[in-house]
Amino acid sequence: MEGNFGSYTDKTRVLEIKPLRTLRPVFPNGNQAPPFVCAPPFGPFPPGFSPFYPFSSSQAANQHTPDLNQAQNPPQPRNNNSEPSLVTPLRTFRSPDTTTSNGDVEEQPPEGSTVKRKIPKQKRAPLVCPENFESGITVADRENGNRKVVMSVVMRFDALRRRFSQLEDAKEAVSGTIKRGDLKAGSICMSRGVRTNTKKRPGVVPGVEIGDVFFFRFEMCLVGLHSPSMAGIDYLLVKGETGEEPIATSIVSSGYYDNDEGNPDVLVYTGQGGGNADKEKQTSDQKLERGNLALEKSLLRNSPVRVIRGLKEASQSAKIYIYDGLYEIKESWVEKGKSGHNTFKYKLVRAPGQPPAFASWIAIQKWKAGLPSREGLILPDLTSGVESIGVSLVNDVDAENGPPYFTYSTTVNYSESFKLTQPSVGCNCSNSCKPGNLDCHCIRKNGGDFPYCGNGVLVSRKSLIHECSPSCPCSACKSKVTQMGIKVKLEVFKTVNRGWGLRSWDPIRAGSFICIYAGEAKDKSKVQQQTMMADDDYTFDTTRVYTPFRWNYELGLADEEASEEMSEVPELPLPLIISAKNAGNVARFMNHSCSPNVFWQPISYENNGQLFLQVAFFAMSHIPPMTELTYDYGVTRPSGTQNGNPIYGRKKCFCGSEFCRGSFG
Repeated sequence: MEGNFGSYTDKTRVLEIKPLRTLRPVFPNGNQAPPFVCAPPFGPFPPGFSPFYPFSSSQAANQHTPDLNQAQNPPQPRNNNSEPSLVTPLRTFRSPDTTTSNGDVEEQPPEGSTVKRKIPKQKRAPLVCPENFESGITVADRENGNRKVVMSVVMRFDALRRRFSQLEDAKEAVSGTIKRGDLKAGSICMSRGVRTNTKKRPGVVPGVEIGDVFFFRFEMCLVGLHSPSMAGIDYLLVKGETGEEPIATSIVSSGYYDNDEGNPDVLVYTGQGGGNADKEKQTSDQKLERGNLALEKSLLRNSPVRVIRGLKEASQSAKIYIYDGLYEIKESWVEKGKSGHNTFKYKLVRAPGQPPAFASWIAIQKWKAGLPSREGLILPDLTSGVESIGVSLVNDVDAENGPPYFTYSTTVNYSESFKLTQPSVGCNCSNSCKPGNLDCHCIRKNGGDFPYCGNGVLVSRKSLIHECSPSCPCSACKSKVTQMGIKVKLEVFKTVNRGWGLRSWDPIRAGSFICIYAGEAKDKSKVQQQTMMADDDYTFDTTRVYTPFRWNYELGLADEEASEEMSEVPELPLPLIISAKNAGNVARFMNHSCSPNVFWQPISYENNGQLFLQVAFFAMSHIPPMTELTYDYGVTRPSGTQNGNPIYGRKKCFCGSEFCRGSFG
């Protein structure tokens, strides 16, 4: 053996013995078949070759679509009526299969992401649904929803998300780290059947209306508007000429690098893949695969696509998503991005005859800039600077110049007939009250929980919520939400048949504070009802009968146990009525509805040892811009009608709701 190794005459034997990692590659000559192929482990692979283990994964299968962007001169724009371009026809390529075992489309990295994943996506273990939990959604409604189911799903998700955010806020105060409650809430709702429109489809989604706003991507997943929680293009596989092929069902426009060409009904959408084309971080050419291929197929089929516009929230760094309706893809082309790599572009035009959504948003931004001014504007600020954000007065219905005169006030004036004698003590927190701090007197009054999320959104309805006050030393405390004035741009406007109403230029998320009911507060037990109610259409009465509803999170979804659920029925120390006839704020203009989008919550706080009460209004659900704000006025229970007799109001209701009870007040 020693002699053989020393001579190096038989190189064949040497190659057979030495470790593989030390070998030089041996290339066969051109006469041998099959020819030698040098390809990356994940493909693409030429005809006759297939990946072998461990490279035979779904990721490898998704790479076999050829890249059409290798030409030096990018092809000219192509539309349905033009001559065929020199690009290889799309029907010659097989569409990639990115569906999972349950029929959903595999989620892709977000648009603009520079993260490259080479490891196949691992499936998470499904969350275990408690045996005693019932979603309350039938199989039929889960597959095909309606408006009531869609609204219920979004409200239940957001209630759960607020609870998780509340718990995470308490952890953040200790550890300094925080997690996203929306992802956890969305996963739980998905696994436990709190969802609808699971049957993927192009076109209209039952129960989702044009103009609906969403504050989280998971909300769109739960109602079937847009399935991927990250990818910007959603699609499904349909039968085509050469087998199954993808068509696009919806896209989410990021708002960062999509060009609307100054027309809110036109969208130039940038394809996905290769990195962020706008921020010069695109690392490679985009490929005609997955969502890009689905958009091309939709162009050839004239298939409509749902468009969701992503917009930046005015007061925060978060995004708002507004459903803008159906669009038609008119043309597509390839152009060089800022980094020099090819990107796909798609021109979409909004289908005619749809109600405005994104166009209204654009108009509002122009109103705020004063170019042009709001049509029908009477006063830019009817508060005369009392509110930090001006309230517009608008009438584009008739010639009336405004409501009867009143004094604008942002506070509740307690008359001599209404005295709260209960002593109250504030907290001793130095800077701000910390969630979960039981040493804080104000936190203890709220049952140990901070009543609001970090962004000031109310977590749950309670019988009575206690806030910190000016007497508390915690100057930077976030528990003074209702004492800080309105935070959205409001408008008092003339309605067609209900006098003056109130609406917002800004979208409002569920749980957001809107305003208090300002005016003169009196103890109803010490005042003759006939005296207070006569000729007064601007009275809030806490003793009326209100239609019950559930708004808080479900203990079963949150995996919490409690001896009894938190009461959502308001309870005040004294019966309270507030008259805004002579002095009040914007709340006096909110109309009644039997299907309201706003609810009232009693709030207490102390000041100089004195307890104060006020009625605060919060958004019941997500409210799109220019949607009238309404709450339930309730009905007065006349004496002698409590024994099972129906309760009727004194005034006819014109709310137009499907569930209108006919009267109120």
